[in-house]
Amino acid sequence: MTTEHPAADPFYKWKRNTAFFLISQTLSLLGTMLVQYAIMWHIILKTQSGIMMTVYILVAVLPTFFTSLLGGVWADKYNKKHLINLADGSIALVSLIIAVSLSAGMDSIVLLMIAACVRALGQGIQQPAVASLIPFIVPEDKLLRINGFNTSIQSGIFLISPVASASLMALAPLQTLFLVDVVTASIAIVILYVLVKVNKAPAQTEDVEKTSHFSELKSGLKYIKNRRFLWLLILLSALFTIAMSPLSILTPLQVTRNFGTELWRLSAIEITFAGGMMLGGIVVGLWGFRNRIYSIGAASIVVGLLTVSFGLWTHFIPYLVCMTLCGIIFPYFNVPSMTLLQEKVDPHYLGRVLSVFTMLGSLAMPFAMLFFGPLADTVSINSILIATGIVMLFLGAVYFISKTLRTAGMQNNSEEI
Repeated sequence: MTTEHPAADPFYKWKRNTAFFLISQTLSLLGTMLVQYAIMWHIILKTQSGIMMTVYILVAVLPTFFTSLLGGVWADKYNKKHLINLADGSIALVSLIIAVSLSAGMDSIVLLMIAACVRALGQGIQQPAVASLIPFIVPEDKLLRINGFNTSIQSGIFLISPVASASLMALAPLQTLFLVDVVTASIAIVILYVLVKVNKAPAQTEDVEKTSHFSELKSGLKYIKNRRFLWLLILLSALFTIAMSPLSILTPLQVTRNFGTELWRLSAIEITFAGGMMLGGIVVGLWGFRNRIYSIGAASIVVGLLTVSFGLWTHFIPYLVCMTLCGIIFPYFNVPSMTLLQEKVDPHYLGRVLSVFTMLGSLAMPFAMLFFGPLADTVSINSILIATGIVMLFLGAVYFISKTLRTAGMQNNSEEI
């Protein structure tokens, strides 16, 4: 087996490669988000059923959990570029089939659910490969900046996708959006395959390459278990995701209950948060903490304080200001987390470690909402946000208290922790 690393070539054109890589993944994500919103809104408009909406969310999220661990093993074992393109190509092929079916008059909810499921399966393979390829393209001292810019780009896509998807749905039939996804995915595949150059160097022996996927998975989990900072970081991130679930999911319902049912209010909270994340992604890339753990801990505490404030405001404008601040601060949590893993984890295990993060992220929030969703019908959302905000404060404090995490967060500290 071979692995890639930018340091293998002194004339390595990392800026060029990074630019093409980000362009390819931006196009891929844009097509994905356009179709994702189109599917969701089509189901809502056609069924007007809360049950069908719940089924769609489960179908669009849970398959990522089942494929993420396998995706991590593959990302460590096989060519990452090929895995990314394989996932993109499979999703594009399904989009083409759905577009043809819709053109033939087969407007079936089941077909759309299948499309959502395939997308979720593909993300479980693609996400670990994308995240684990970045350190082999970007120099280590530039990882935080590039991850920050990537977060900003993604936030921009999240910001424009609902508007773009709604506009296309108003102007053209649903199959058009699936065809747009086919085009964007095709361009992304060509850019990544042809223009992103990744040097290769020997990395693992043939015996390791021939081991079974189950053995590779076990070795990855053992790697995490034997490194205290890793499983602490994973555990705290999972708990933070659970605690943040009401902020992510229940705030639209809170707005309708507390401030009014006007659509502009719901749009405003989405736009302010996504806009804040765009700005925050740039800011953290330019002015990040030297110690990654201090950044993660501080962001946890600030987001916790803001979450508490969401349960206290009685006026909508300061509520929106806090939503913007929350968007700006959140990249100080997720960007350093990703960068820390890319800096500290052995490249041979990075895909598997990242897949555990993907798995927990795809599982923690939907299952948390199985608890918080029904609770919101019996307990005020204000109280839920105040309680979960306090939990985030305590989680943030752990990052500063733990010597293991503080040591791991130091730059240029590559010793085993």
